Amino acid sequence: MTQAWSQSYDPLGNVYLSTLAAAAPAIVLFYFLAVQRIAAWKAAVFGFAAAVALALAVFHMPAPMVAGAVAHGLVYGWFRIAWVVIAAVFVYEITVESGQFEVIKQSIGAIADDRRLQALLIAFAFGALLEGAGGGGAPVAVSAAMMIGLGFPPFQTALLCLLANSAPVAYGGLGNPIRTLNAVTGLPEADFSAMVGRILPWTTLILPFWLVRMIAPTRDALAVWPGLLVCGLTFGGIQFFWSNFMDAALVDILGGIGTLLLLAFFFAKVWQPKTLWNFPGAAPLTGARKASGLSAKKVLIAWSPFILLSVFVVIWGMPAVTKVLDSFSIKGPVPGLHKLVLRQPPAVSAPYAEPAIFDVAWLGSVGTGTFISGWIVGPMLGLSFGQLARLFLRTLSRLKFSVAAIMAMLSLGYLTRYCGMDATLGLALAHTGVLFPLFGTLIGWVGVALSGTDAGSNALFGSLQTITAQKLGLSPILMGAANSAGGVMGKMIAAQSLVIACAATGQEGKEGLLFRKIAVHSLVLALLVGMIVLVYAYVFPGAIPSGHHYW
Repeated sequence: MTQAWSQSYDPLGNVYLSTLAAAAPAIVLFYFLAVQRIAAWKAAVFGFAAAVALALAVFHMPAPMVAGAVAHGLVYGWFRIAWVVIAAVFVYEITVESGQFEVIKQSIGAIADDRRLQALLIAFAFGALLEGAGGGGAPVAVSAAMMIGLGFPPFQTALLCLLANSAPVAYGGLGNPIRTLNAVTGLPEADFSAMVGRILPWTTLILPFWLVRMIAPTRDALAVWPGLLVCGLTFGGIQFFWSNFMDAALVDILGGIGTLLLLAFFFAKVWQPKTLWNFPGAAPLTGARKASGLSAKKVLIAWSPFILLSVFVVIWGMPAVTKVLDSFSIKGPVPGLHKLVLRQPPAVSAPYAEPAIFDVAWLGSVGTGTFISGWIVGPMLGLSFGQLARLFLRTLSRLKFSVAAIMAMLSLGYLTRYCGMDATLGLALAHTGVLFPLFGTLIGWVGVALSGTDAGSNALFGSLQTITAQKLGLSPILMGAANSAGGVMGKMIAAQSLVIACAATGQEGKEGLLFRKIAVHSLVLALLVGMIVLVYAYVFPGAIPSGHHYW
C-alpha cells in the first residue's frame, strides 16, 4: 500500500535555492521558447523533463506519485484542452471547405471593412463570447482562424487574439475560475465575482485602444476612438453589472453578445472612420459594406457553424446538462496519488490531502459539443460525411505538434502542483509585506503563465492568497480576486496559448518570437492590475465586498 507523502517547500534547506529549483522548469521552458526559439512542443517537453527530474531528485516525490501526476495531467489535457482546440479548428475548416467563410468575410465587411474595427468585432467581442461559453483555447483558435480568412497577417493576428482574450478569462467557461476560488477557499462565490468585477472593468476600458495600437500607429488608433470607447464601455459595463448584481456564469456570454450587437449597430448606423485603415502593403480596402448585396438568410447560413458551435458550448455548460453529461464520464482515483499527497502549513492552514480524480470526460468535454456541432452543420452546408471525416483527419494531422505541446504543459502543471513547486514559488512571493497586493497579483499571473488556465491558477494559489492575506490583515476576498484578475494577463504568455495562436494562424514554430513580442504587454498589464489591487487594499477598502454587502 502506498504511503502518504508530505510536500516540502524548502527541500534544499535554503529558501533561495529551493525557490530557484521550483522555478527551474518555467525557466527552462521560457529559455528554449524565447532565447533558443525552438518549436513550442520541444520547449514544453524540455520544461516537463526538468520538472520530472526536480520532482524526483530535489523535492523527493516518490516515482509512482510522479507518474500519477503526469497521467492526471495527460487525461485533463486531452479532454479539457486539446480536444476543444481540435474540435474548434474542425468547425472552422468546415466553413472554409463549404465556401461559407467567404460570406462571413463579406458580412463583417458589410458592418465595417476597416481592420481596426474588425479586430474589435472578432478578436474582442466574438472572442469574449466563446471564452464565456467554453474557453479552453477555442476563442483564440476560432477568432484567429476567422481573421486569417479575412486577410489579416498571420503573426499580427496571433498577437491580437492573445491580447483580446485577456479581457474575458476570469469569467471563462461559465464562470469556472470564480467557482474554483469558492471551492478552494470556502468563501462566498458572489463576493469573489463582485470583486473581480470591480478590478477588471478598469483594464477593459483601455484594452480596445491597446488592442488597436498593437497593429496601428497611435494616430490611426486614436482616429477610431468612438468605436474604442463604445467597445470598452459596453463590455466593461456589462462585466461590472452582471458580476456584481447577478452571477459569474453569464458575464462573458452576455458581455460578448452585447458588445458584438452594439458595435455592429454603432458601426453600421451611427459612425464610421473617415478613412479605411489596412496593414501596410495590403491590397486597398474597397468599402464593401456599402454594397455587400448579402441577404439576411445568406448571412445566417454562413454564420451557422459558429452560431451552432456557440449554442452547443452554452448547452454543454448548463449545470443541468453538465450533470447528465458527467454521468457518462469515467471517473476514479488516480492510483498511488489520490489523497496521498499532503500539503503542509504555511501553504495551507492545516495539513490537507490533495484529491486526484481521473475524469475521462469523453462526452462532458466542451470539445465534444463542438465536435457534434460540426457533424450537424456540415451536411447542412452540403458536405458529405466522407468529406467531414477527411477534414477531421486533416485537422488532426495539422495540430499534432500543438497537441504534443499542450499535453506536455498540462503534465508539467500538474506535476508542479502535486510535488509542491507551486507553493514554494507562492510562499517566496508572499514575503513582500505591504506590497503583497501587488506581488499577490503577480502570483496569479505566474500561475496562469505556467498552467495556462485561470481556474488552474486559482486552484493552485487561491487558498495561499487568502491565508496570507489574513496573516497580513488584508481582505481574503480581495487577494483571491487579485489572483484571478492578475492571472488573466498571464493567459497570453502561457505555452498552450502561444501554441494555439500559432496553430490557428499557420505560424507553427514561431512560438518563441510570439512570446517575446507579447511578454512585455502581459507584464505591464499584470502590473496595472496589481496597482488597482493596491488602491483597493489601502485607499478604498470599503469597496471590497464582504458577505454579499456590496456597497
